[in-house]
Amino acid sequence: MKPNNERDGIAAALVAYTLWGLVPVFFKQLASVPALEIIAHRVLWSLLLLGGLLAVRGRLGAAWIAAQNPRILARVALASILIVINWLTFVWAVNVNRVLETSLGYFITPLVSVVLAVVVLGERLRTRQWLAVALAACGVALEGWRIGGLPWVSLVLAASFGLYGLLRKQLPLDAAGGLLLETACAAPVAGLYLLWLGSAGQFGGTLTIDVLLIASGAVTAVPLLLFAVGARRLPLVTLGFLQYTAPSLTFLLAIFYYSEPMDLSRLLAFAAIWAGLALYSTDLLLQRRQ
Repeated sequence: MKPNNERDGIAAALVAYTLWGLVPVFFKQLASVPALEIIAHRVLWSLLLLGGLLAVRGRLGAAWIAAQNPRILARVALASILIVINWLTFVWAVNVNRVLETSLGYFITPLVSVVLAVVVLGERLRTRQWLAVALAACGVALEGWRIGGLPWVSLVLAASFGLYGLLRKQLPLDAAGGLLLETACAAPVAGLYLLWLGSAGQFGGTLTIDVLLIASGAVTAVPLLLFAVGARRLPLVTLGFLQYTAPSLTFLLAIFYYSEPMDLSRLLAFAAIWAGLALYSTDLLLQRRQ
């Protein structure tokens, strides 16, 4: 790999993960809008923006060919459901001051993906990977004990995104083309929902709110396109290390900007998950060197 390519890939991936890590700041500005309405807008504006970008770059053909295959289209539809569940849970959690739980969810996502690889794909884990998963499970259990129940926001985010990643890995589409088809699958429901809101007189807001809702398309598409650049130019291990930038920034936002509570038991829960991630990342690095 050429040094310039790798440097450009690191820059693109870091910007993408930084934008994802800071995205709660954007959605906090839409706290007065129901989460379901925000997601409906996000779907439609992302579809329009991605469709326009791919059309300009002459890359709509691959997505159209994939859409004509019933098996691929069925998987895309399932991926669409999963990503909408993920978006809806995230936006709702951010707007009810549970940003820290979203950070926890995305910290444990890589380890949930490891478990899915065992359960669904029949892969075998190395000892260090099993220990990493066990540490993450301890962290989730500690957080559950702290709140007196399952940390469902974190678990829904991790499970939906982990399953989504598993499906996307098996689809012959790049990041932008895949999201285009996924938003196309969700667009009819999103459009009908917004039409219903309009007919019920519940649609619309201030000019600022309307502009932010339209901008949700760019907030979705721009980091994704930057991530695609990084993914093409970087080894998977490097990309794996960089992915912790996003939940780390969200964690710092939740604690120091939004002043969400951080007591000892919650700190221990995060510490267990961080230890699991460190062990998992070390295992990946050692495996790559071998």
